[in-house]
Amino acid sequence: MTLANTAARSDLIAPHGGSLVDLMVPPDQREAAVEEARASVDRVLECSHRNACDVELLIVGGFSPLRGFMHQEDYDAVVAGHRTTSGLLFGLPIVFDTDDASVAVGQRLLLTYQGQDLAVLTVESRWEPDKVVEAKGCYGTTSLEHPAVRMIATERGRYYLGGRLQGLALPRRVFPCSTPVQVRATLPAGQDVVAFQCRNPIHRAHYELFTRALEAPNVSKDAVVLVHPTCGPTQEDDIAGEVRFATYERLAAEVDNPRIRWAYLPYAMHMAGPREALQHMIIRKNYGCTHFIIGRDMAGCKSSLTGEDFYGPYEAQDFARDQATELGMETVPSLNLVYTEEEGYVTAEHAQARGLHIRKLSGTQFRQMLRGGEEIPEWFAFRSVVEVLRAAA
Repeated sequence: MTLANTAARSDLIAPHGGSLVDLMVPPDQREAAVEEARASVDRVLECSHRNACDVELLIVGGFSPLRGFMHQEDYDAVVAGHRTTSGLLFGLPIVFDTDDASVAVGQRLLLTYQGQDLAVLTVESRWEPDKVVEAKGCYGTTSLEHPAVRMIATERGRYYLGGRLQGLALPRRVFPCSTPVQVRATLPAGQDVVAFQCRNPIHRAHYELFTRALEAPNVSKDAVVLVHPTCGPTQEDDIAGEVRFATYERLAAEVDNPRIRWAYLPYAMHMAGPREALQHMIIRKNYGCTHFIIGRDMAGCKSSLTGEDFYGPYEAQDFARDQATELGMETVPSLNLVYTEEEGYVTAEHAQARGLHIRKLSGTQFRQMLRGGEEIPEWFAFRSVVEVLRAAA
């Protein structure tokens, strides 16, 4: 199935901006393109892990309709108001960063990553961003306690580059990341596709949450759910992407549910709350999803000094819902599920109304029990997931 045919299928949601981008050199031209790039580019720049995720999503169309890194005008517009200069919704700016002051507009750069030649970037815009303004606009704070503020202040280079990309290869990863074309080819005709985003191993409550989303009143009868975890860089204390991938693979084999599709997303988390929720919806629309599950405090984070949340518990839900109509998507609010001794998983409201006995296990307790070799209750975690986590500890 070709990219054009997939994008044009009337039984799938249209990509963001109307066209699904493919920036990869055709296979029969790839070897010559790599040789030409090595011989003719002005310089070679090595991608960070985050850069490599952005390059991959640009090449395969995950950031459609972008055909490269944003120019300064679009960067400024997205920072200020989550829209490009053309008025297109975008949650966060997509830029390439460098500390190399000699990079100039008009140069062609070979972008490499861990021994691979990924892409050629033609520099069409170069500027020194005001990172304080970026932090406040995108993350709502300038505190270095916010992981993305700390990232742009201490990890990202001094200069940002914008310009068109020519894809040469996708990063080799432990977790194979299906492209939007590949994911779309697996989706049922004329049915809703509900996206579930996560960045941690899936436990019983998560599974109950995204399978019950298929029963939501605004979801079609034969809909499927796309479990689409982010496997790129995330918070410092999160479980490594390779380990998370192993838990997903084991769980997919164990549950073998025909209404679940599994794929992996090479995306670097920003923990940007409302802005991140919008960004995730746009990406999932490009992968063919019509609905998006928005959890309480989605992509939120806390200050390690005060313990206070940077965003309100429903701020991401409200913001995403407000943009959903323009995107042509619908949101599915995340159910507040609890485990009860009498009825298993039910909503917290149901448990309270019936006076049911709720059982709880915090993430901290779970990690302590893992380290101590204690038995993990099956109502909390799948045995297959626990086995992977124990083996990686």
